[in-house]
Amino acid sequence: MSLSLILACVWVLASALVAALPMRRQYVPGVALLMAAPVLIGVIFYEHGVLLGCAALFGFVSMFRRPLLYFGRKALGLPAERHEPEGDA
Repeated sequence: MSLSLILACVWVLASALVAALPMRRQYVPGVALLMAAPVLIGVIFYEHGVLLGCAALFGFVSMFRRPLLYFGRKALGLPAERHEPEGDA
């Protein structure tokens, strides 16, 4: 197994550990993991091709979907939080 795939496995374990922390303690390690992910995914694409690169990208997006939605909405100038209409659904 290559170093990039080993680091990806360590990244997943670290993300799971950070998710288990109380919310106020998640920010600093969460941002560090969020910033490290594109570099790691890029290396996986380069070393192993599209299939494993897309698998790594899918895993990243599934684990960080809320922060990515937040930053995406902020970048588009939309309200950070989407409010659902109240009522019976």
